[in-house]
Amino acid sequence: PQFTENGTRCVLSSSSEFPEGFFTPQERKDGGIVIYFIIILYMFLAVSIVCDDYFLPSLEIISECLGLSQDVAGATFMAAGSSAPELVTAFLGAFVTKGDIGVSTILGSAIYNLLGISAACGLFSSVVSRLSCWPLFRDCLAYTISAAAVLAMVSDNRIYWYESASLLLIYGCYILVLCFDIKINQYLMKKFSPCCTCFTKAMGENAEQQPLVGWRDESGPLIRQQSRTDSGIFQDELDYSQLSTSLHGLDEISEDHPNVFTMPEADMKRILWVLSLPIITLLYLTIPDCRRPFWRNWFMVTFLISAAWISAITYVLVWMVTIAGETLGIPESVMGLTLLAAGTSVPDTVASVLVARKGNGDMAMSNIVGSNVFDMLCLGIPWFIKTAFINTSGPIEVNSSGLTYTAISLICSVAFIFLAVHLNGWKIDKKLGTICLVLYLVFTVLSILYELGIIGNNPTRVCGN
Repeated sequence: PQFTENGTRCVLSSSSEFPEGFFTPQERKDGGIVIYFIIILYMFLAVSIVCDDYFLPSLEIISECLGLSQDVAGATFMAAGSSAPELVTAFLGAFVTKGDIGVSTILGSAIYNLLGISAACGLFSSVVSRLSCWPLFRDCLAYTISAAAVLAMVSDNRIYWYESASLLLIYGCYILVLCFDIKINQYLMKKFSPCCTCFTKAMGENAEQQPLVGWRDESGPLIRQQSRTDSGIFQDELDYSQLSTSLHGLDEISEDHPNVFTMPEADMKRILWVLSLPIITLLYLTIPDCRRPFWRNWFMVTFLISAAWISAITYVLVWMVTIAGETLGIPESVMGLTLLAAGTSVPDTVASVLVARKGNGDMAMSNIVGSNVFDMLCLGIPWFIKTAFINTSGPIEVNSSGLTYTAISLICSVAFIFLAVHLNGWKIDKKLGTICLVLYLVFTVLSILYELGIIGNNPTRVCGN
């Protein structure tokens, strides 16, 4: 945002952050906009294929090898991979465009991440996923602290190197808590179980926690158990045999896994398969399929390349959405709070819905909140690099206009998510999805009215218009 001579705010056009489109404005109005919508739909299809065929399978193997629980895997690797577009955006804002694109994109899409994706998980999942009390409380607390830190930093419109370093420190503490997650969880359950029923229920459920991919050893207990007594991440020696059994089971599944070029039997799926064949072929040639025994040990390569593809696809998606919105005459403030917020969070949405459909509720919720915590780190990294190593003469200048309303919205949405899940019996279902959707629409409408100056004293317009 910039201020004009009469005191009103103006925002730079979102399209100024992207290359020019391949149609002129008049050609888009004469029918070229249809091509943009086709590309947008195709990008949605592409990101779902990347997540389902490569990103999530690599995440499953990483979690099995490290002995990560569903919620820890969702808050770390899954959050980092699906939030790769936000990291790229933050670096672009700090080093290329020299604007506030990183702050506005990350903070502006936070409400969608919390309420919109939760609504999608509840409405588009055919199974009811059970949730644990501790993971959601842990991630909501970490996000509240990190969001408060960012808002405190930008309140004076300047970012210093020690402020950006504090963001990295906060995320480091968050990772440290995740490393000792099991010990902290067990201590809190014993400490607060007499006065908190959700901890009592969690104690019974966590005694036999489902593994990430849902395999069960028929001759004994569940394959993955809470036995990370040393570092909190790696399993002890007693569970190595169970881990090898788990990986052996994955080998068997991989051998029978259908090839990506196998045509589905259902008619509608066949149509989608034919339409997506170009992207399927491109991904097959560039990403090793770790579900196959030959590429099993390449799971980290699969994870990194799929995250890179997610970033590239999301960039094209947001680019097309921005030009389409500009062609249709949608105000910039409305675009940023709706289409662009949803566009940059497509990987989080797709990944969370896919794991929620498998019944991994803790993983879905930890990805939703954990990706927001990672987004705060996305701001800290480029800020720290720029202030500590590149431009050491002074702080980074940012514009904090409107962040007071954003802070209230973020705190309210985090509190609502935790309260709604508690009142809903610690499960993700269509009832919770409907409530989250209604509240997201309410937040969005109020935000749009605020940005347009209808409520409050905050009129904005596009600079130059």
